[in-house]
Amino acid sequence: MNSNNAFAVTDFAFIGRTFDEYCQMFDLELDSIEGETILDCPSGADSFVATAYESGASITGVDMMYSQPPTELQQRCQEDYEAVAAQLAEKSDLFKWEFYGDIEGRTKLLKKAYETFISDYTEGRKQGRYLYGELPTLPFAPNSFSLVLSAHFLFLYGDRLDYEFHLATLRELIRVATEQVRIFPLVGLDTERYPRLDDLLRELTEDGHQVAVENVPFEFQQGADEMLVITV
Repeated sequence: MNSNNAFAVTDFAFIGRTFDEYCQMFDLELDSIEGETILDCPSGADSFVATAYESGASITGVDMMYSQPPTELQQRCQEDYEAVAAQLAEKSDLFKWEFYGDIEGRTKLLKKAYETFISDYTEGRKQGRYLYGELPTLPFAPNSFSLVLSAHFLFLYGDRLDYEFHLATLRELIRVATEQVRIFPLVGLDTERYPRLDDLLRELTEDGHQVAVENVPFEFQQGADEMLVITV
């Protein structure tokens, strides 16, 4: 997708967000995750796992890139960070800047997220905090986590992930959860809402789950101020 109306990502960007960004995107408070077992998938190069772990949460990050050694991941982080940062000025009208202030504020947190991730990755992988997994299949027993978070994957890449993949992935995230699954955002790289969202919600409702679209106190992409909440 190389239109001026969309953010161009050739494959899937290996970038991430900070803990504070996650809390805004998913409308979380630090005390609300105490006692929860949390899955972040796909986790990417975010600092949420590292910071949540330091805060005492039981947290696991899963990503298909976690089969790679730290040196290769660090190089990929830097390359994708530079590619994303280069487009921010060119396509700044796709975004709202209240949270970050300006482009420098956005890139500063983008870099902070991946540097925190890289510093935690080696030890975290040894401790099982970062695991390889490739959706729509996860290496966990049913009901393994109380809360499942999934950011900037489903819906965002709706131009290259088909409807069947979205449905299968949502069902897999639900399979390993005992309480809730939260997905953010609900728009694509072109900032348009995923066109078959209602079809997905209908199928999940027919599966017996409660589904809701809820506003969150965060908006960076224009129109991306909602998350999908699935109560298992």
